[in-house]
Amino acid sequence: EIELEESGGGSVQAGGSLTLSCEVNGLPYISRCMAWFRQSPGKEREGVASLDTDGTTTYSDSVKGRFTISKRNKYTVDLQMNDLGPEDTAVYSCAIAKAFADQCTVTTDNQYRYWGQGTPVSVGS
Repeated sequence: EIELEESGGGSVQAGGSLTLSCEVNGLPYISRCMAWFRQSPGKEREGVASLDTDGTTTYSDSVKGRFTISKRNKYTVDLQMNDLGPEDTAVYSCAIAKAFADQCTVTTDNQYRYWGQGTPVSVGS
């Protein structure tokens, strides 16, 4: 069974930075597409960033240039978030795609098979 665990959420002031981490358990190493999503109260879940096994990354327009997704080691993917604003307040969840997924983006979540519980991020104005 594959399990994902996020960490690193918290409260910051606008303009601040946070780094979220997602640890994957149940695989010998990360061998599939991974992504970060977020959901604010009353809003639909939004894709934030994805990282493919070849290193290709995609970002939503709302975070492009401010967030960076990267693989820290065989089991951990990070999301570095800079220049945070109140609009970034949400619960952030990481996800890993099903085996042999045919795409690695955040425009849809259909290809993601396992999800973490989420870590909250609150940005004060």
